[in-house]
Amino acid sequence: MRMYDLIYTKKLGGALSPEQIAFWVKGAADGSIPDEQSSALLMAICWRGMSTEEILALTLAMRDSGKRLDLSSVPGLKVDKHSTGGVGDKTTLILGPIVAACGVPCPMFSGRGLGHTGGTVDKFAAIPGLKVELSEDEFIRSLAETRFANSAQTGDIAPADKKLYALRDVTATVESIPLITASIMSKKLAGGADALVLDVKCGPTAFMKTLEDARGLAQSMVDVGTAHGMQIRALITRMDAPLGWAIGNALEVMESVEILRGEHGDTELAEMSFRLAAEMLIMGGAAKTLPEAQAKVQASIQSGAALETLRRFVALNGGDVRALDDFSLLPQAGKVVDVLADRDGCIAAIDGRALGLLAMELGAGRKDRNDVLDLGVGIRVRIRVGQQVKRGEPVFTLYIKANQTISDAFYLSTLTFKDAPVEPGPWLLASLAPPEARS
Repeated sequence: MRMYDLIYTKKLGGALSPEQIAFWVKGAADGSIPDEQSSALLMAICWRGMSTEEILALTLAMRDSGKRLDLSSVPGLKVDKHSTGGVGDKTTLILGPIVAACGVPCPMFSGRGLGHTGGTVDKFAAIPGLKVELSEDEFIRSLAETRFANSAQTGDIAPADKKLYALRDVTATVESIPLITASIMSKKLAGGADALVLDVKCGPTAFMKTLEDARGLAQSMVDVGTAHGMQIRALITRMDAPLGWAIGNALEVMESVEILRGEHGDTELAEMSFRLAAEMLIMGGAAKTLPEAQAKVQASIQSGAALETLRRFVALNGGDVRALDDFSLLPQAGKVVDVLADRDGCIAAIDGRALGLLAMELGAGRKDRNDVLDLGVGIRVRIRVGQQVKRGEPVFTLYIKANQTISDAFYLSTLTFKDAPVEPGPWLLASLAPPEARS
């Protein structure tokens, strides 16, 4: 088998066989296929696309390039969640303990943040002492004892994805639905879960800018999961303004804990987290209908069971549980300053991507994968789309390093004002499921 033939076939729009795809993935991972040939095939895929059968073959080959986690020792259907990322997205910290408290095991591998988007691993790392890179035994123990496990992705799970993503990153081939699908789903299938709920972000702050693109990605992942025999469902959610009031790692832990305490229940962040959790309960067999699942979600908040599950998870994995009650034990900023509105009006839009980049500049995010974060810095968003604001009112509170200076103009430029009232759009844009689940 020659790599040249694979490139030529895909260049002309032909389909690759599972054997050809497995040959490429193995060679890319072990270095026997030169990077320039893998890069050429990646570009051909970008232009010509792949069928569902090809994407499934690519997904399985990438999954099988490394270790597959066996969670069969933990009773029950294991349900995972994946989000395509956004600014202020801390839904995992909220819904993981909820789902676990309702009796459904929730195993989750998470990533670190880069650029304007945050990473769940970095948020959990803000809890003093909490181990965010668990061994396989530690991961299974956490899942068995608390029904919740979250860990940084280990290098032995889908290592071919790491190699191919590095090539995509430098060859302008990241934006390909088949390649994105295989990247996400290979890691999810290797992670050992029985079912998966997808949160596909859509909007100017998200990777998928249009509903058409978001729907295409969601459908591709649903098709691949279904073809593999996995229970899978996708929600497409709006991502333009930041999700919730907190941008920054310790701040996002605070907001998540407050929601688990029963606060901020009317916010989009809470509603989204609760809906995703409810979908997971249905897939895990803890509820038959959405209203029943939503009632169980609310009961876990009101009883304190969800917050207690988070406490148990933190304690089991070395974290300081006191920090969930006393936020002064979390990493702190050097100083706190307010940014005041410079005019009256109604908030028509908040540029989440720009705020994510500003938070990165404060030290809350990484410009490069090797950057060290300041887990205490970040931004508190004090306004929502549709809110009336008076000149001189605080619109942001900045948590910054002691020696940092900031320009209010940069932060104010992220806001769009209108004189007339503005009605915010819905956060849930669409949902997708396999045909048998929709009937």
